[in-house]
Amino acid sequence: MTIIRSFLFVPANRPTWIEKIPGYGADAVILDLEDSVTETDKGAARDVANRSIAQLAASGQRVYVRINRSAHMFNFEDIVAVVQPGLEGLILPKPESAEDVGIAAALVSEAESRRDIKAGQTALVPVLETARSVVEAYNIAQHPRVTAVVGASAKNGDVSRSLGFQWTEQGLETLYMRSSVVAAARAAGKAPIGGLWQEVHDLEGLARWAKFNRQLGFSGELVLHPSNVTVVNDAYTPSADEVAYYIAMIDAFDVARAAGRGAVTFQGEHIDNAHVTTARSIVALAQSVRSQ
Repeated sequence: MTIIRSFLFVPANRPTWIEKIPGYGADAVILDLEDSVTETDKGAARDVANRSIAQLAASGQRVYVRINRSAHMFNFEDIVAVVQPGLEGLILPKPESAEDVGIAAALVSEAESRRDIKAGQTALVPVLETARSVVEAYNIAQHPRVTAVVGASAKNGDVSRSLGFQWTEQGLETLYMRSSVVAAARAAGKAPIGGLWQEVHDLEGLARWAKFNRQLGFSGELVLHPSNVTVVNDAYTPSADEVAYYIAMIDAFDVARAAGRGAVTFQGEHIDNAHVTTARSIVALAQSVRSQ
């Protein structure tokens, strides 16, 4: 999956907001049918999402939909309505286990078959919102349809209630949870997605939050407000100074290797092949972001 730095939520019952999505600059948008939509509006929101996907995709926007779930399964009416060409994937709320992801995958396969879509085209992105799902993160991440795993640590959200933590901006109380989700996702070869900053007008706080999440190993974040997109994109994009540093490191190592040495001192640090492999990955990330 091409890197997604910013996953922007937009309630699917807000068609005038959806019309503005291509101008927001988000790497991907999530048309939300779940928490931001009241029960009385869910049918109408489903219809709006159904009509909006093709148009958004035609504009170059990557589109996901967060569906609803009941006590026993994910909402099949949501799935049938939105699985179509142009939809990149579904956001799965509150999966408890790999079995839950398997149920969702079976429902999506049925919807793909009904729409004559190639099997397996629709990605799944589970959001780990319970204590059990955090413990089961690696098993959940291994499903072949899963392309990313969300380990968001929102203030007073579902995961906060389930784990019992008291949120702080510093995040010590969620450090283990976030790091364990990063490790599970990366061990399964999937993208770890963080978030969720709720004080949407505090852009300086968001910048600090996103920077630390990137330091922990996340590759992107859920975003609640269009004004937050640029801040998050910047946080997850290697800066010009970073890129220059790593290019210089690669160049210094290449000179040393040409001279028959397997290590070199670069700006006071011991550098060998492991460090240069990391440097190349960061330069490649910067190039990938620029080409999107």
